[in-house]
Amino acid sequence: MGVEPENTLRSFRRAEQAGMDAIELDLHLSKDGALVVMHDADVDRTTDGSGPIAERTLAELRELDAGGGERVPVFEEVLDAVASPIQAEIKDVAAARALAEVIHARSLVERVEVSSFHDEAVAEIARLVPGVRTVLIASRWGADVVDRAKAVEAGTLALGIRRVTLEVVENAHAKGVRVIGWVVNTEERLRLARALGLDGVTTDFPEIRRAARLSG
Repeated sequence: MGVEPENTLRSFRRAEQAGMDAIELDLHLSKDGALVVMHDADVDRTTDGSGPIAERTLAELRELDAGGGERVPVFEEVLDAVASPIQAEIKDVAAARALAEVIHARSLVERVEVSSFHDEAVAEIARLVPGVRTVLIASRWGADVVDRAKAVEAGTLALGIRRVTLEVVENAHAKGVRVIGWVVNTEERLRLARALGLDGVTTDFPEIRRAARLSG
């Protein structure tokens, strides 16, 4: 989030207080298999540590400062800290399997939507958790992107707002696939999202929701 340390409990609480429709977070597996909430595969950018998440245990990750004294959270903590719907981005098939266990254990099919840049991870979570809502993310894509989404049973495409075209949106809608744009942090991009007929957007700034109401 642009106004709080990203992927921290403080940022998620802020987003919920701002009335956002859902909270997006990123999941990696620690060395000992915990679902760690962090965007990058390395801890360097967002903590006072260095090196890959996969090479640290959860206990070691807990010792890091994730910004303003916040510690690196695990997925279950976020579930308990906020009541909002969650979109959880997974990086690989291994994370899909770990997330599937939590979804089943806590009956989260209705609350958690799962996204990934990786087709195989989307397909795996759909196989492991029948009925779960899934999102295929793409920053660069070809003419087959809608068919890719259909192939892995993704109900939504999340596409980089700078490259989305009306043709892609119309093709997706014709095939029953929703389209959301990322990242929409300015009113200009918000207007673009509306002009394209997008079904939703992601943002780093909760205030964009107020801008949407005022310009609607």
